[in-house]
Amino acid sequence: MQQAFPMLAGQRVLVVGGSSGIGLAVARSAAAAGAGVTIAARDPGRLAEVVAHLGAGAAREPLDTTDAAQVEAFFAAAAPFDHIVVTAAALRSGPVRDLPLEAARATFASKFWGPYLIARFARFSGEGSLTLVSGAAGRRPRAGRGPVAAACAAIEALTKVLAAELAPVRVNCVSPGLTDTAMLRAAGAAISVPPGLPAKRIGTPEEVAFQILSCAVNPYMTGAIVDIDGGMSLI
Repeated sequence: MQQAFPMLAGQRVLVVGGSSGIGLAVARSAAAAGAGVTIAARDPGRLAEVVAHLGAGAAREPLDTTDAAQVEAFFAAAAPFDHIVVTAAALRSGPVRDLPLEAARATFASKFWGPYLIARFARFSGEGSLTLVSGAAGRRPRAGRGPVAAACAAIEALTKVLAAELAPVRVNCVSPGLTDTAMLRAAGAAISVPPGLPAKRIGTPEEVAFQILSCAVNPYMTGAIVDIDGGMSLI
């Protein structure tokens, strides 16, 4: 799906978690629009591979978003960004009584505290934008998804707090439903389409990325939570 965002040309875009899935789709779309894209993620090898395919204008930065000192140092050394998108998350699911507490804490830390730290230390050019990613589990929780659901709901609440605190920087959140990523495929049976889903299919990373960049470039949009879930909220 080819989409253009000409207003991104010449702007600096940081995609945290941009080495795979939805984040990679955001990075590709922004780069295609002429933005200077920086991808931050934990895996240096994967970062190098991805940036090589994005072209000369792309940069990479190994970054653990749950390490406060590392996040602070990164933003202190980097020039301000026009737009920051945070998609990074390492998630583990399971029933509350079965999932190891360490795994539950790590999931919440990755999904919530990572974006929190980005918001705390990020520097923006002019008014700028910050776009976070939650997930349908935040408002449609299911058994076995405790830490993920809690973190998604917390991200949506944080979005509205940040929109008030960081203004005139605009802060929005996109909430995807089932999306065809490597993370979803690793879940096996979870890739099936829920009965009654109006769209009758799962989404693509490019479709979610389009919505993320739409939030980033809309100058009158802040504090919004946008569902892109194929109508999952209707069933």
